[in-house]
Amino acid sequence: MSDKTASSTPWHLWVVGIVGTLWSSIGAFDYTMSQTRNEAYLSGFTPEQIAYFEGFPTWAIAVWAIGVWGGVLGSLLILMRKKMATTVLSASFGASLVLTIYNYGFYDGLATAGDTFSIVFTVLILVVAYALLWYANIQLKRGLLS
Repeated sequence: MSDKTASSTPWHLWVVGIVGTLWSSIGAFDYTMSQTRNEAYLSGFTPEQIAYFEGFPTWAIAVWAIGVWGGVLGSLLILMRKKMATTVLSASFGASLVLTIYNYGFYDGLATAGDTFSIVFTVLILVVAYALLWYANIQLKRGLLS
């Protein structure tokens, strides 16, 4: 990145890109620890919660991966000022929305993970995913992503 490009990059792009990467990395960590069945990580879950996650069909696991890893990649693409961030973040948000609808509407997620914290955190995940997409689209329209 040239000095002119670096100096013309607005401060908020750095903040959103870095915070988005860190936030999305939490989801990627959760995904990785869950899928590798890390014993230390899973010790914080009840047996019912572990069975719930282990019962996900393959397509739901794939959608989960798209949601979390798309958030990481999309945030990094914001930092790199690439317009592909909008496409990747669209896929991430869409995947997160599909998985949420499946989990709470069709997979009985309310019974297993329907406590107030889990529901609020799920809403927060969707809000942040949408906010990253919205921000990337605005920066694309402003010509900051190419």
